[in-house]
Amino acid sequence: MDLQLMWLPVRRNGLSCGPVVLREGRVLAVADDSPLAARESLSMEDLAGQTMLDPGERVPMDWFQAMSPDHTPGGQPIHRGPKARTFHEVLALVAAGRIVCPLNGHVPRYYRYPGVTLVPIEDAPLTEWALVRPDRTPPPHVQAFIDTARVLGARRVDDHTTVAKGSSALSTVS
Repeated sequence: MDLQLMWLPVRRNGLSCGPVVLREGRVLAVADDSPLAARESLSMEDLAGQTMLDPGERVPMDWFQAMSPDHTPGGQPIHRGPKARTFHEVLALVAAGRIVCPLNGHVPRYYRYPGVTLVPIEDAPLTEWALVRPDRTPPPHVQAFIDTARVLGARRVDDHTTVAKGSSALSTVS
């Protein structure tokens, strides 16, 4: 592999992070019958006392905690619950009311799941997606791609989203 788009942080030996090309906010996946599902938006403090996914051993912890911290910014604990191996298992746990799960802001454009409402988290740190490559010198065509991405700069991919009440997805407002 010469190049991959990955959300940060990526802290692995042998990999170099190139330019950030995308930035997006976050949404919280909650069960449709959760009191949080009726809200227009949430804050990171609303995660206090909620139960989130336990990522298990196979996920780099610094990467996971960038999305799903153990504590709110004010220091309140966020509990860990059941483990899941796939994104669909996560959504099934959310729909069953067993967990809530922060997700990247692009998710509502591509995923719908029965029983799940996605609510914007207003004060969540932006997720940054960067081009990641092996530490070796990239081939010329890959370097040209990286250079072009650097010139174009990062793009915000989730602007103008609002919660769709009673729906499992956000809608894009033009």
